[in-house]
Amino acid sequence: MNFTVLTIFPEMFSLLLGGGIIKRAIERRSISVEPIDIRDFAKDRHRTVDDRPYGGGCGMVMKPEPVTKAIQHAKEQGPEAYTILLTPQGRVFNQGVAQGLAGHTRLILVCGRYEGIDERVREHIDDELSIGDYVLTGGELAAMVVIDAVSRLIPGTLGSEDSAREDSFSAGLLEYPQYTRPRSFKGSDVPEVLLSGDHGTIKRWRRQASLFRTVLERPDLLMEQPLTTDDIEFMKKLRQDIKSIIGKHSTAS
Repeated sequence: MNFTVLTIFPEMFSLLLGGGIIKRAIERRSISVEPIDIRDFAKDRHRTVDDRPYGGGCGMVMKPEPVTKAIQHAKEQGPEAYTILLTPQGRVFNQGVAQGLAGHTRLILVCGRYEGIDERVREHIDDELSIGDYVLTGGELAAMVVIDAVSRLIPGTLGSEDSAREDSFSAGLLEYPQYTRPRSFKGSDVPEVLLSGDHGTIKRWRRQASLFRTVLERPDLLMEQPLTTDDIEFMKKLRQDIKSIIGKHSTAS
């Protein structure tokens, strides 16, 4: 997977590329990340990439010429590249979107700035993504999020392919609780089932723990999640237990 990032602040990506999983993935040649400075495609000696908006208003707008030239340059390196604009107006980026993007061989990530980009640039864009309903000063941080999330899904990036499959959201649920040594910590013990060595029982416990955590934290995720017969029985029992607890508290009060 090749990521080409079009930005006016390429130096921001030094931290992402300088350590951790992304650096190791680059060294293994599982991925490549190339930040390109949009200012290099400006025509004037001041390398101007923004101007005042027509019609008036506050702020500045990114000019169409340098941005489209940067996109064209990136596509010359790989015509099959899928071009994405990072913008608050885009569809919300999530694990499902990341899995879809991982199927491409080359992504061009365009980082917007200021009040946005000239509307005519959108003719050269395949997709628009937002990492949440809030506004950042630029698309660079969003691009880093996309690179990190998609890279995890590329074979060879992680030490184990199971790691990506078992992450939160990969199966539509939040991830189950994780434990490591020591066995007892400040009076809290590791669940006995995880010490049993029974892989079938452990797998079932983890699935139910994921369901329980999702019900508590993100019940909306269950709306599109296919449930097995065992899942449904567990959810019914969970519902009965909750009703019983509520009933006891109501009687006591």
